Amino acid sequence: MTELRSGSTTGTGTVLTPGDAGYDQARTVWNADIDRRPARIACCRSTADVVDAVRSARRDGLEIAVRGGGHSSWGASVCDDGAMVHLGGLDEIRVDPDARRARVGGGATLGAVDRATQVHGLATTLGTNTTTGVGGLTLGGGIGWLARGHGLSIDNLVGAEVVLADGSVVHASDDEHPDLFWGLRGGGGNFGVVTEFEFALHEVGPLVHVGVFFWPLARAEEAYRVGREVLEALPRDAGGGMIGTHAPPAPFLPEALHFTPGVLLLIAGFSTLEAHLALCEPVRDAHPSAEFLTPMPYVALQSMIDEAGAWGRLAYGKGLHLPELTDDALSVVLEYLPRKASPMSVFVMAGLGGAVADVGDDDTAFAGSRSTRFSLAIDAVAPTPDLLIADREWSRSFWEALRPYAAGSYVNWNHEVDDDRIRAAYGDAKYERLRRVKATYDPDNAFHRNVNIPPAVRGERSWSTRSS
Repeated sequence: MTELRSGSTTGTGTVLTPGDAGYDQARTVWNADIDRRPARIACCRSTADVVDAVRSARRDGLEIAVRGGGHSSWGASVCDDGAMVHLGGLDEIRVDPDARRARVGGGATLGAVDRATQVHGLATTLGTNTTTGVGGLTLGGGIGWLARGHGLSIDNLVGAEVVLADGSVVHASDDEHPDLFWGLRGGGGNFGVVTEFEFALHEVGPLVHVGVFFWPLARAEEAYRVGREVLEALPRDAGGGMIGTHAPPAPFLPEALHFTPGVLLLIAGFSTLEAHLALCEPVRDAHPSAEFLTPMPYVALQSMIDEAGAWGRLAYGKGLHLPELTDDALSVVLEYLPRKASPMSVFVMAGLGGAVADVGDDDTAFAGSRSTRFSLAIDAVAPTPDLLIADREWSRSFWEALRPYAAGSYVNWNHEVDDDRIRAAYGDAKYERLRRVKATYDPDNAFHRNVNIPPAVRGERSWSTRSS
C-alpha cells in the first residue's frame, strides 16, 4: 500500500495493489459474477487524489475504471490489470436547507443522501436501492419514486465538479461548460470523473403513504391491466411501478403466498392519506390476493427493496423504454414472465410521465424519449451459476421479444451493449452531439468503461471545440 500523491497536488488517499490488506474488499462489486483484479486501486479521499489517479494511470498506459457505488451490473467499475479510481472516500454530503441544495461527493450512496436531506424534510429524485452510488445512477438518468413530481436525477442536477482525462478540474453547469453539463446528464461516465454533484431539493416526507398489492402468476394479466390504468393516471404527487417476481416472505402476505411467483404493484403517495387511498381504490376493487397500505418514513420507502438487490448475488440485466403497455406488449410479458428459472430474477416496470415529460428530448443527453411511460428492466439474479446461465438467456430473449414495442432504452439497465445499440438508444442526432462533446473533453477515449461514446474525429462534421 502506498500513498496517493503527485508533486502538484495534496492527495490524502492510498493506492492498493494485489496482496495489500483491503485490496480484495476494494475490488469487489455488487455483482458476484464479476471477479476482476486491477493492477492498482486508487482509494481517493479528495479531488486532488482523483487528479493524481487519472494522471498516473494515463502516464503508465493503464485502462481506467471508475468506481462509485460498484453497482454496475456488467462491472464497468472494475477492470483486470488496469487502474480502478475508487471514489468511496469522497462521500461528504452538505445540505443547505434554505437554498434547497445538496452538494454530494462522487462516492456517496443514495441512502446516505436520503438520510442527510431528510433531516430537513427534503429530498431529490434518486433510485430505489440505498447502496447504489449517486454517480452512476445520476450520469445515466436516475429513475426513482419522485420522478413524476420532480423529474429524473439529471433534471435536479444543477452543477458538477469534473476531473477530465488530462487531469484538469472544471465545474459544469448551465453557465460553465454547458456542453459538458448537457453530456453529463444522461451520457454516463464518458467525459470525466465527477467528484461532486449539486442537486436541487424538494419538500418530501418525512412520512409518505405506500400501497403494495400482490397477484399470483395465474392472475398476472389482470394485475398488469389494472396496474397499467392506475400507473398511467397517477398524479404528480405519487409514483409507482410493477415487479414480476416471487412473493417475498413479508408479514403482510399470507404464508401460503410466500415465494409464490406473481406480480407486485407498488404505489407511493406524497400528499395526504385520503389522496393515497383514492389512488389505491381501483386496485383494491380488483381484489388482489394480498394488499398492504401504510404510512412509512420516506427513507424506509427508499430502502424497501434493498434486500432483493443485496450484494453478493450473480446478475445480468437488460432494459428498454416502453412508450405504452399495449395489449401486444402485454402478451409478450405474459409469455415470458413464467419462464424465469431463478426466484430472484425480476421484471421491473417503472412508471414515468409527469415532470419527466416536461423536459425536452434534446435538453439533456438522456437516452430515449421523454414521453415514454414505462422503463423496463429484465434482471436475471441468481444464487448459483447454473440459474444465472438459464436466466441470462431468459433476459436476452425477453428483451428481444419486447424490442418491437420499445423506443430506446435506459442505459443504466443494460448489461451488454454495442455501438449500434448505443446509437439506437440515443438516436442519431443526440449520439453525434455526444461524440462532439466526447471529442472535446476526452479525445483519447480514456474513459471508455461505460456505455461508450467514441469521440468524433478531427475533420469530421461532428468535430467541436470546448466551450466555457
